[in-house]
Amino acid sequence: MRQPSLFAIVALSALLAACGKETEPLQVGPNPKLPAPERGFLPDMVIAEPAEWGDRLPTVPEGYTITAIAKDLKIPRQTLVLPNGDILVAEGRGGSAPALKPKDVIAGYIKAQGTSPVKGGNRLTLLRDADGDGTYELKTVFADNLNAPYGLALIEGDLYVANQDALVRFAYQEGQTEAGGAPEKVTDLPSAINHHWTKALAASADGRFLYVGIGSNSNITERGMTAEVDRAMVWQVDADTGAHKPYATGLRNPTALAVQPGTGQLWAVVNERDEIGPNLVPDYLTAVKEGGFYGWPYSYWGKNVDERVRPQNPDKVASAITPDYSLGSHVAALGLSFSNSAMGRQFAEGAFVGEHGSWNRPDPVGYKVVFVPFRDGRPSGPPVDFVSGFRDSDGTTRGRPVGVTVDPRGALIVADDLSNTVWRITPN
Repeated sequence: MRQPSLFAIVALSALLAACGKETEPLQVGPNPKLPAPERGFLPDMVIAEPAEWGDRLPTVPEGYTITAIAKDLKIPRQTLVLPNGDILVAEGRGGSAPALKPKDVIAGYIKAQGTSPVKGGNRLTLLRDADGDGTYELKTVFADNLNAPYGLALIEGDLYVANQDALVRFAYQEGQTEAGGAPEKVTDLPSAINHHWTKALAASADGRFLYVGIGSNSNITERGMTAEVDRAMVWQVDADTGAHKPYATGLRNPTALAVQPGTGQLWAVVNERDEIGPNLVPDYLTAVKEGGFYGWPYSYWGKNVDERVRPQNPDKVASAITPDYSLGSHVAALGLSFSNSAMGRQFAEGAFVGEHGSWNRPDPVGYKVVFVPFRDGRPSGPPVDFVSGFRDSDGTTRGRPVGVTVDPRGALIVADDLSNTVWRITPN
């Protein structure tokens, strides 16, 4: 019997997605309603249809202005605002995991259609607005020949970069526009297979430690537990020596980390598992507790057992911590930054989250930057759209937000890895 071609399978999948069944409302907040799991050969797949921005801009709230401060980058992921106002942009594309099953080949092909065709830069680019007029007239390569750099942190005179295979540091002096030499390795990072290759990074308030987010090597351990050694967790790394230990575990893919001003509390956004329906499992924002276990792979959203995982582990499930705040299923949160009063009264207390956007549900979600309001140091209330308009209702998609960084002078910096743009949003 003649086998269907890959094209035919992809076309059928797209047709099934277009005819998808109704979904429940998106779940956000501390107590999302979780439906029963749904399983099938392929999840519903509706991906971005890339298009140019032209003379259009993303949408921001009244009283704010958005400007493209850098274009034609090479897959910008995360940004760091330096003390003098310069901005570093980490550019790259990583990962090396082979497909496990035919459906992985199909899903990978479909997802790739919604990403930029540009080759990752494997570099840091520096942007400078020397006269403070909002135009970043200098765009120059600060460091290159890196390996899919992602997380960035500055501790006094040391600039730390989380490559996909190692945490490295450069000596940094304020105002320099180019690294003075090759970086020094602080410690190796888990890089075998690298299904989830991004390595998020944040520095403790006192500068003693670095926290590194390390994603799993599978959806739910399809490659076996050996492939998950030192994965799906946050490491705590001694910034001076590189000595490290697990800080929190069971976090499937902690894609962005941030330390909350005033409290020193570490927070993360986490991308949860796939293939059990359009409304499972919610991606989330949570405080990260030292020694805490957050469920993966045995359970989700606390103690909801994932029946697909073998062998089961009831003791681990019993210890699983429920996350603080659901962002909704499959929004693909990739950026996190705490706000301050310079961002305006409505957005002064809370966290900005960059949502890259879904590919595996019939009604696409994400494709925006949201603001999660806080009160007394905790999330309080529904998220507010802060930057949107990246994707039209017909599927036309001009951008996909990744990293978000609050400039303490009063601006939000957003990396967009589809249009290869860095955006700057300021109060008028």
